[in-house]
Amino acid sequence: MVFAFTAAAPPDMQPAILNFAVTPANITAAPIDPTLIPPDLTLVSYMFLHANLWHLLGNVIFLWVFGDDIEEAMGPLHFIGFYLASGVVAALIFVASAPHSQQPLVGASGAIAGVLAGYLMFRPCQKVLVFLPWFLLWFIVRPVVRLDASWVLGGWLLLQLWSISIQTQDDVAYMAHVGGVVAGGRAIPAIALPHRAAVRMRPGGQGAVEPDRLAGLISCGAA
Repeated sequence: MVFAFTAAAPPDMQPAILNFAVTPANITAAPIDPTLIPPDLTLVSYMFLHANLWHLLGNVIFLWVFGDDIEEAMGPLHFIGFYLASGVVAALIFVASAPHSQQPLVGASGAIAGVLAGYLMFRPCQKVLVFLPWFLLWFIVRPVVRLDASWVLGGWLLLQLWSISIQTQDDVAYMAHVGGVVAGGRAIPAIALPHRAAVRMRPGGQGAVEPDRLAGLISCGAA
């Protein structure tokens, strides 16, 4: 809904919409221009803005593939808190990397990166279907292959670090991605530890109990 509103907004409204993006210079100093909301609140609001449809779809796909298992393990309320906290930390690390920048940050990629870190720690050996977009490789391997989550997400993280190291100029906030990974990686153990001794009833009311799924942290045997 937010994307539909911003996409349909006339060009003269775009500067006002960007008031809800994170602008590092507004966070670290007095805002250069008057803003509609306090700059600190943009650490949350920026997650609901996206640059274009492909930006939005990419984040939705990653959240759909990897987010449901984390939400099921944590519960909806804990997951929302975890998601938003990852996004806030991602934005703060982006700001710290360029404190005087006037380039606005939009998108939920930092929060999604926190979810990916959680999935990597929670289910590292879960098989993930990966589509290979390079046509020539199809003569060697199938277009869709099954790989461990650790390979897929580990490769994605290495790509982020590589892009930072060569200072890629493509308007992608790689530091926000890394910040989200750091936030998610730190938060998952803290959330998991209180649940290690927890049990819950199996569906069907037979009275059997099973350990909470978060107790399988960093275990390839996690269900």
